[in-house]
Amino acid sequence: MDFKTVHIENLNSSLRKQGDKREIKILCFDLTNASQKAQLLWCTTGVFVFYLLYGYLQERIFTLDGFQPFGWYLTLIQFGYYTIFGWIECRIKGVTRRIPLGTYLLLALLTLGTMGFSNSSLGYLNYPTQVIFKCCKLVPVLIGSILIQGKKYGPLDFLAAILMCIGLALFTVADSIISPRFDPVGIMMISCALLCDAAIGNIQEKAMREHKASNTEVVLFSYSIGFVYLFLILLTISDLQTGASFCAEHPIETYGLGLLFSLSGYLGIQIVLTLVQCCGAFVAATVTTCRKAISILISFMFFYKPFTFQYVWSGLIVVLGIYLNIYSKKRGGTKGGFRELWIGLKQCWIKHNRIQRRLLTNV
Repeated sequence: MDFKTVHIENLNSSLRKQGDKREIKILCFDLTNASQKAQLLWCTTGVFVFYLLYGYLQERIFTLDGFQPFGWYLTLIQFGYYTIFGWIECRIKGVTRRIPLGTYLLLALLTLGTMGFSNSSLGYLNYPTQVIFKCCKLVPVLIGSILIQGKKYGPLDFLAAILMCIGLALFTVADSIISPRFDPVGIMMISCALLCDAAIGNIQEKAMREHKASNTEVVLFSYSIGFVYLFLILLTISDLQTGASFCAEHPIETYGLGLLFSLSGYLGIQIVLTLVQCCGAFVAATVTTCRKAISILISFMFFYKPFTFQYVWSGLIVVLGIYLNIYSKKRGGTKGGFRELWIGLKQCWIKHNRIQRRLLTNV
């Protein structure tokens, strides 16, 4: 009798675990029953493929002569494509709106600021400088989450923010000295994009948690309302006609590449969210950081620009700040973060000395 009871309870618990197993999909491929290593491999491949293509196409569009003033029109094209993709996905999945329309009006405005200023900044900055600024998103996000959500952070998070600011300042100084394309207007634009991004991340997180909304819903309504905003703004300031007439002269380089650019960005977002779901935020942050580093390398390889080693070591300071932030999140942002980090560094140094002594002994 007892054996049967235990057997039935074990069977019920195993069935419950199978029912609780979350569905993992990359595009139309079901990876739910695949191992976690296979899920990580496929997600990482997808992130690299789509986001490297996204960065390449974005810079490629801005190499078109005369396109530099039309960053906001490119954003309108991107929002239009994102709206179509989001609507198709919502129809397939049967998603309905849960977040109030008033919240979406604010989210759409912030999304417009994030994407619009980011795209437009490429008319005034090198692509690597733009990527380095995006890597430092932690700084305004940290400030925004303290002000909007009342979150508390440990000392490692603040040290990470300081290192990012130092690395960013050194990278920007190097760019201003050697780059013929450097313009302070671009710095202002990408800074505005980061401020909007900090606000949108916190408001979006709060709204999705309270109303249990899906990512597909947020994408559709944020970008569709943002499209209406931007269409009216460009129509009012007469940039819509000039942008449309310029793109009509170069349809393949603008609308054609814009379609691939938008599609790769949209699919990249979905795969990053899947990566977070199956492997966690720590792994996702590591993968996206590596992707950004390779994006910078590809930019130097495919598009001519001056180079200095100050780019390398100032970029490494930024990377150190990013990984301190990731380490802090992994440890839960405890007050003992500095002590644990110091112990870890000492252990690494002891191992290094031990290996060095062995090598010298063998010699």
